[in-house]
Amino acid sequence: MPRTALPVHSLSIKSALVIDDHPLYCDALAATMESTFNTRRIRTATSLSEALQQLRLRFSPDLIMLDLNLPDASGLSGFLKIKEKMPDIPVIVISAFTSHDVVQSVMAAGAAGFIPKDIDRHNFQEAMQDIWNGKTYVPPGYAVQARATAADQSAETISRKIAHLSQQQTRILSLICEGMPNKLIAYEMQLAEATVKAHITALLRRLGVHNRTQAAMLVREVSIRHSLQ
Repeated sequence: MPRTALPVHSLSIKSALVIDDHPLYCDALAATMESTFNTRRIRTATSLSEALQQLRLRFSPDLIMLDLNLPDASGLSGFLKIKEKMPDIPVIVISAFTSHDVVQSVMAAGAAGFIPKDIDRHNFQEAMQDIWNGKTYVPPGYAVQARATAADQSAETISRKIAHLSQQQTRILSLICEGMPNKLIAYEMQLAEATVKAHITALLRRLGVHNRTQAAMLVREVSIRHSLQ
């Protein structure tokens, strides 16, 4: 029996903020929101800093759609900063990274839903309808645990620490995870090596570790290294 499509405007979302570092995907998602949900006030951002600037301009959207992999955010840090700024606005993560650990960590941190980027239009519409009705949405085959495990709590705790790093410290942390020595990090970021060392000292203190190897291991342990840039 053929599946009945949802009415095009069965759900009306007045405003949304779409955050994705690929402008083409960002625009396509905004266009889909407008055509499918009659969303008239849509703003887009291609970085975390740009998104936070939009929110500072007294823009309070009905929902926020966020890609985890942003140039100025690491792991869950971008999500946590957005939630800190707009705690009462549903934040839906849309990502190409769909491992169980990533989905579980995002949902444990308080996301309204997790939608994979390869979702088709019909399932996207159904997912948004579920979220709008107060349910949580995860891809088929995933189960959200009723209570976060110790590992999930650790991931959230560490991600909150990362969220409070400066933009330069976040970038340096991602380069540390790629195995770059201080000299190459300084070259990559066009900073003095002494400045890089000072940033590393500060970020190690924030993360509660003693050296850069421990910092990299900490990030890997919570399964967010793959979303660092």
